[in-house]
Amino acid sequence: MAQRKRHSPDLKVKAVLELLKEEKPLTELASSYGIHASMLIRWKNQAIQDLPKIFLDPRKKEKSDQADLVKDLYERIGLLSTQVEWLKKKSGLNPDNI
Repeated sequence: MAQRKRHSPDLKVKAVLELLKEEKPLTELASSYGIHASMLIRWKNQAIQDLPKIFLDPRKKEKSDQADLVKDLYERIGLLSTQVEWLKKKSGLNPDNI
């Protein structure tokens, strides 16, 4: 089985930028870089899709990450609390004394 080629991010950026300039046809770019045309199109679509992320405010991202973490932690606390209460009930221990 043939091993897949690994292309550096720099090569990908360079190829996509040339493709976006539309100075050369797709097939010519693909042959000059030794890359299949469909791969260039995939890289171009990914670049266009991810472009808005470049302009996001990093402070807002940190806040949303923290909010997600807090939400996950509260869910975990709820699950653990439920499990502790169930174990107390099944063990016959009085939950008021513990």
